[in-house]
Amino acid sequence: MSSTDSLPTLLLVDGHAYAYRAFYAIRSLNSPDGAPTNAIYGFVKMLQKMESILRPTHRLVLWDRGLAAERMAELPDYKQQRAPTPEDLERQFPQIESWLEAAGIAAWSQAQTEADDWIGTYAKRAEASGWRTVVASSDKDFMQLVSDRVGLFNPNDKTDKVWTAAEVVAKTGVQPEQVVDWLSLIGDAVDNIPGVSGVGPKTATQLLQKYGTIESLLARLGEVKSESQRSNLQASVEQLHRNRRLIALRTDLSGGPALETLRIESPDAPRRERLGGMYRQWGFRSLLSELGLPWEVSGQGTLL
Repeated sequence: MSSTDSLPTLLLVDGHAYAYRAFYAIRSLNSPDGAPTNAIYGFVKMLQKMESILRPTHRLVLWDRGLAAERMAELPDYKQQRAPTPEDLERQFPQIESWLEAAGIAAWSQAQTEADDWIGTYAKRAEASGWRTVVASSDKDFMQLVSDRVGLFNPNDKTDKVWTAAEVVAKTGVQPEQVVDWLSLIGDAVDNIPGVSGVGPKTATQLLQKYGTIESLLARLGEVKSESQRSNLQASVEQLHRNRRLIALRTDLSGGPALETLRIESPDAPRRERLGGMYRQWGFRSLLSELGLPWEVSGQGTLL
């Protein structure tokens, strides 16, 4: 990514991914009235940590609102193996969204649209405007977006570095622009997308290092030395084309808030009071203290 400090930097947060991560990172936390608050508290703290490390000038949280109809038409089993959202987490989503609104943090979602496609769209919008973008997610699909202006902040990477093309190559052996083909060859168990039989990550990397793209590989299939590998690839031509359509992120969606409206601002007095009321309700003593507000409500529950 560019080192020009004057460029605006947009932080794009995969909302559901971080809410899930927060929910499982803090196993038990409740408000004074007994309601679960672990995902709320963890989400707030994770966002604070990201911003302290990355120092973005702008930010946007994107939410899933169902699966893309075109992907479901391509593969009815797409993401269908995923377990239902835990009830205690489901209860906290509206409160996380209320906290974002109260804190003045922009969020966006659209019916039957995956957050991934909005993240891809905003990354390209920002890139086209000359901005830098950091995508906060552990989802490997986002490696396809990496460029000189787009990096990844992977919460599984304890170094807290922003991934560039070098980290993508170190992880996969291929360039960011080859990631869609790489994932199409190996499949994606998380999204229930089957890959080519007998083609794992190392084999996919070797094939793409030699042939560059799936199209070139299929055009030169006769050069593949392994008979079984050649046969499996030949039998998977339509599947590979379908996989590419499933895995490639949309970057051309229309709508959503304008980039200029996403600037990070410190909460004013009314917002601070509103946040203070939420923190008292949830029992978040430490977050209330960060606002410089007094603890005025007594009650039972864990106070942090």
